[in-house]
Amino acid sequence: TMPAAERVLHSVTMWLLLQSLLLLASCLRSAAAFPKGCYPSEEEGLKTFRCSNARLTEVPRHIPNDTNKLYLDSNRIPFLPRDAFRDLPLLLELDLSHNAIASVESGAFRGLAEHLHSLDLSSNRLVSVSKDAFSNLKAKVNLSNNPWLCDCRLQELIRTVDLAAGSSGGIVCHSSAQEEHVGKAFLQVIADTDFCNVYKKTTDIAMLVTMFGWFAMVISYLVYYVRQNQEDARRHLEYLKSLPSKQRRSEESSTISTVV
Repeated sequence: TMPAAERVLHSVTMWLLLQSLLLLASCLRSAAAFPKGCYPSEEEGLKTFRCSNARLTEVPRHIPNDTNKLYLDSNRIPFLPRDAFRDLPLLLELDLSHNAIASVESGAFRGLAEHLHSLDLSSNRLVSVSKDAFSNLKAKVNLSNNPWLCDCRLQELIRTVDLAAGSSGGIVCHSSAQEEHVGKAFLQVIADTDFCNVYKKTTDIAMLVTMFGWFAMVISYLVYYVRQNQEDARRHLEYLKSLPSKQRRSEESSTISTVV
């Protein structure tokens, strides 16, 4: 029989081995949940999750919910859906630069308003984004190097977000209703042009033209109606004149009685 001391040592050894196997299995299971090319780390005391150059085509799932810094740069992500980051309440920095993002749904950054202080959307394919997509967001936002359409919508967006230092010059008009704006920095353009007022004036003019059109139609109908009645009255008078005098008087009396 095995001495008591050896049995205790054997039991402890088996327990430690079992714990090691469980820990290894847990680590392997966590690693398997991460997309290929993604890995967690710790940088300057902040929990970081890196997915740079991972050939991602969507925002990955299973990102640790205690992540402070998330790098999704240099991938192929085409759009950001609603609630894309809702399970990351401690996120401070989010890098989405150098992707193919052309659309940002309203509510894509919901849940990040309180903590996020840096959002990089530079070098994507953004043309037009609603200001509602960034509502309540306090982060410094980089929107440079996108093919922006310079219009009232972009003007409202720029007024809503807090631009990252030094990034405003990279917001350039790729297209615009006015050809002379193309290729110019947007902040330079809106120093002389208020796109929203131009839009309002255009809308007002369109409303006036529409109202004038309806008014002209009503007047035309009234004129037609009056002329038609005059023509009918003239024909009736000619008809009365063509009748014999006795019958004409009878018709006239009948007409007067009807009018009365």
